[in-house]
Amino acid sequence: MSQKRTSEVRTSQRESGQEQRLFSFKATQWIWLGLGILEVLIGLRVVLKLIAANPDSPFAAFIYTISAIFLFPFAGLVGTPASGGMVLEISSIIAMLVYALLAWGIERIVWVSFYRPRGALVGVTQTTTTREQDME
Repeated sequence: MSQKRTSEVRTSQRESGQEQRLFSFKATQWIWLGLGILEVLIGLRVVLKLIAANPDSPFAAFIYTISAIFLFPFAGLVGTPASGGMVLEISSIIAMLVYALLAWGIERIVWVSFYRPRGALVGVTQTTTTREQDME
């Protein structure tokens, strides 16, 4: 007669509100990533205009086309000083500030709406026992 016994014990800890905190963290990271990409795009436009880059260049044309979508609400807001082909787009700089404030506000709304403080840890222990018996 042979008898084989196997036992396995698993212990896990679970935190209440962990999913909400993870969502809050990921959502705010996406917001800041989007803002970073937008700020770089508009910043490149300002620099290219400031150094009088050739607008027929594919890179400059791409930057101008994409950034124009986001700068449309700010068109004609203030005067644009120019000298010898160089242009300082003050409205683009204002747009960068407004978009940064908007992203900060959205990030705060997400954080306040979905963030949950850490709760108590809940421990779960699971025991599994397997028995094999041979009867002769």
